[in-house]
Amino acid sequence: MAIYNHSDAARLTYWGLYALQHRGQESAGIASADGYSVNDIKGMGLVSEIFTDDVLAKLPGHIAIGHTRYSTTGDSALLNAQPISVESTKGLIAIAHNGNLVNLGTSKERLERDGAVFQTTSDSEIIIQLIAHSRQTTLVDCIAESLSQVDGAFSIVMMTRNRIFAARDPHGFRPLSMGRITGVDGAPDTFVFASETCAFDLLHAKYERDVEPGELVMVSEDGVTSRRYAPETTPTASCIFEHVYFARPDSRIYGRWVQKSREEMGRQLARESHVPADLIVPVPDSGVTAAIGYATESGIPFNLGLIRNHYVGRTFIQPEQRVRDFGVRMKLNPVRSLLEGKRVILIDDSIIRGTTSRKIVRMVRAAGATEVHLRISCPPTISPCFYGVDTPSKKDLIAANKSIAEICEYIEADTLAYLSLPGLTHACTIGESSHGLSPASFCTACYTGHYPTQWVDVEEILPAIATV
Repeated sequence: MAIYNHSDAARLTYWGLYALQHRGQESAGIASADGYSVNDIKGMGLVSEIFTDDVLAKLPGHIAIGHTRYSTTGDSALLNAQPISVESTKGLIAIAHNGNLVNLGTSKERLERDGAVFQTTSDSEIIIQLIAHSRQTTLVDCIAESLSQVDGAFSIVMMTRNRIFAARDPHGFRPLSMGRITGVDGAPDTFVFASETCAFDLLHAKYERDVEPGELVMVSEDGVTSRRYAPETTPTASCIFEHVYFARPDSRIYGRWVQKSREEMGRQLARESHVPADLIVPVPDSGVTAAIGYATESGIPFNLGLIRNHYVGRTFIQPEQRVRDFGVRMKLNPVRSLLEGKRVILIDDSIIRGTTSRKIVRMVRAAGATEVHLRISCPPTISPCFYGVDTPSKKDLIAANKSIAEICEYIEADTLAYLSLPGLTHACTIGESSHGLSPASFCTACYTGHYPTQWVDVEEILPAIATV
């Protein structure tokens, strides 16, 4: 999240992060600047727990950037909370980064030989250290050169004492959008950047466009300028899992409404693998929109047979299995009056490890369902993601080690079916113009094992080992 040119920039950033809390619940931070000095405050926990009115009052200035984190590279610890700030010969630079870099080893070793002292175990700091050690003359050239040296997934916002920068990697793995709040009574406009457009709605900011893959945008007192730091020939590989699970359905991701994609996933799932049943039940919240599409296509009634406790976070992005397991029981509770004596089709967005799905199937059956059919609105996840989703090893992915029949037996469902890969890419592109998204626009490596970049397993470089 980034704000340029607002008298209460830190508070707007806080509101934006509040809307983006679903993207990470381990830590959060905000850095602000007033043209002369930079202040930053970070903490472990939720945005609302860290940033009270008293805390926000310590973040003056008309520029701010913010971040919510869930760790994919580096320890889940305060030292890795973002924004990360580095003071260098280029001045102070703060960065907030979404994604994972995949060529960390060579870059990190070279920087350390050049005298870089890393403050964190996060891959995000490599970008800012590259900028600090660049020999280019202007800061924007230093940033452009540095971004061209790293490979992998990065949507980033950066801040100096008087400027905001925003950039996406050449493949466009992760989303990043630009919005604008019109100035009152002829005052200059406020510029806003966010990972998801749902953050704009709370601020009454109008969506302008996405930051393009391979583009570096700078906002200063001279206005908005843009430059490419990577060739336009780089093939786009936007993460399709954003449309499947990560993003909120009220966000516009890669220029397309997530709600539209997810409803179509449900419709396509019903076309591909329907079974006779009495009730469609989503696994909330991420299965709700696809379940609406499934119910619409199949004609079977939809109802909320599982009630979610919204004071519990997203179990998928919890860093430890034991936290996820307890989280399932805390988060979901079946409605016996709806489920008893019914043939139920459960709709969920994905199966990663399988343990959560087994608990949910058992829960629905224990509430009296006579049949439980599980339908998944994406293909089997068979490969780890190295671009910012916490699936770090094949051994943790049930679909990489078991057949669909074996998974069905393990989770104790009557039947199990996944959406096909052509069905998924169709759902995420139907209705698009000839210049819009196409099936080739997406990274689907988690379903195919075919990666858009060369990669190095992040565990080999930055092992997430807690130190005492």
